[in-house]
Amino acid sequence: MKIVKTFLLVLIAHCTIGQINVKQEFESAAKQYEGMLAAHPDLTKFPQSTNPDGSPRDMKSDWWCSGFFGGSLWYLYEYTHDPKWKEAAERWTMAVEKEQYNTGTHDLGFMLYCPFGNGYRLTQNETYKNIMLTGAKSLATRFNPQVGLIKSWNKFQQKYDYPVIIDNMMNLEFLFWAAKTSGDKSLYNISVTHADNTLKNHFRADNSSYHVICYGPNGEVLAKKTHQGAADESAWARGQAWGLYGYTVMYRETKDPKYLAQAHKIAAFILNNPNLPADKIPYWDYSKPNEERDASAGAITASALFELAQYSTAKQKAYYIQNATKMLETLSSQAFKAQIGQNNHFILMHSTGHKPGNSEVDVPLVYADYYYLEALLRYNQLKKIKK
Repeated sequence: MKIVKTFLLVLIAHCTIGQINVKQEFESAAKQYEGMLAAHPDLTKFPQSTNPDGSPRDMKSDWWCSGFFGGSLWYLYEYTHDPKWKEAAERWTMAVEKEQYNTGTHDLGFMLYCPFGNGYRLTQNETYKNIMLTGAKSLATRFNPQVGLIKSWNKFQQKYDYPVIIDNMMNLEFLFWAAKTSGDKSLYNISVTHADNTLKNHFRADNSSYHVICYGPNGEVLAKKTHQGAADESAWARGQAWGLYGYTVMYRETKDPKYLAQAHKIAAFILNNPNLPADKIPYWDYSKPNEERDASAGAITASALFELAQYSTAKQKAYYIQNATKMLETLSSQAFKAQIGQNNHFILMHSTGHKPGNSEVDVPLVYADYYYLEALLRYNQLKKIKK
């Protein structure tokens, strides 16, 4: 999520780049989020989604998505440089402060690094740095050296005590940052060990990923399951996006070619999938064509592809940029982008959170907005470089 840095400077100058009006999209997003802020005066109620009756669905700070709203506000500030967004981002970032001590979740990368990480990158506020360093230590307590992975949930299906989900790859960037900032090499080693064991056990021959791997006390695989996908052996769309993003980050942080190879393999599974719609926004599960879409999976994938492109051959770069741009174009169209003042002030429509649980199906999701804005920033940087 540390995005608009120098990493796009090496992108191929001859790539065909679409014509997304980034200024227009950020103006639209800002209007929506002005409404979101007005509708959320209570800093203990974090925007999450929409309930079945159409009312806003808000969650507390210990929910795994609590950091995305603050992170999106920082992205609005990054693009606009308007101090009102900085002020709002500061308030909603500090609203998550107490979660730095939360050792009961693996999701501190989302909860802390999205708001505090972007805030620190843009302001160098030392308070943010110290909170994140504490949070990274809390996250590291969930790593068991004998198992060799960061534990996700405390229990799964009442009988598995060490489940690990593919989503957990998204928390490693947080630990890499903390390792570099603090000099604590153990945090770096945790990230590498977790990524290596996930690479070993989470992926099928076709390079799709299981959602949940259940481990025994010595790291033995007890079961390969799903929670949010259509079936244990299906390819849950957002899970594939998490894996793509996670292994792209792993290559950035380590320069180990095996991580780059895995990111390419995941990208190939996604982009060559016969059930990927022509507009490039996936169905919620790749085994369920013509069912609900998942805009969040599309946004995460687009953002990841823009970064993966810079580590790729000329032909791959052009291919990844073309597909990521198509995803952004689709998300920015009337098919997925809400009209101003509607959709409970979320930017994007048509995400799917947990269909098997009949939860958050075909609704807005706060993290879809976050990765959409991130992808727009990455696209915008690419456009500037090409000029």
